Amino acid sequence: MFGWICTWVLRLFGWKVDNRLPDFKKYVLIAAPHTSNWDFIVGILARYAAKTKMSFLGKGSLFKPPFGWLFRALGGIPVYRRQKLNMVDQMVKVFNDRKELILAMSPEGTRSKLAYWKSGFYHIANSAKVPIVMATLDFKNKTILMGGKYFTPSGDIQADMQIVRDFYEKVQGKNPMNQGPIQIKQ
Repeated sequence: MFGWICTWVLRLFGWKVDNRLPDFKKYVLIAAPHTSNWDFIVGILARYAAKTKMSFLGKGSLFKPPFGWLFRALGGIPVYRRQKLNMVDQMVKVFNDRKELILAMSPEGTRSKLAYWKSGFYHIANSAKVPIVMATLDFKNKTILMGGKYFTPSGDIQADMQIVRDFYEKVQGKNPMNQGPIQIKQ
């Protein structure tokens, strides 16, 4: 029922969801571009419209009262950036401990324009030996493509990033001026 309501809300605002998520038990789902606070709201609505249980990483401050309970209920896993924790190792352990896990991440990590994407999504998927599934939030066409393409990381991050660039090259975020190049710092 809630999935139908989310679909209706998205349609009310002119959005369409193209759900092509694979039937894998575990994977890292990357969603881009991330240029606005609206990305989270549209993404959560799309998640429920697709009737898919997934988790996401969010900055630790979101998980404090009074709304921390809500972000946890939505599947959130807090990230505390100021602590010297190896997030990749932690998330690989979570993948190894669970029978099912879809981890949604924004490789840009922020709504501001950056020179590089953060590489954590890649290292998590590569170390956990799970596929990377790509999803878009295309504000220009008001289309959410969930799972349009996927690949298993080869270990050659530069070669694999070409697959990612090819997939996202024509997708436009809400604030296109905040979209940086799709590349990983070498």
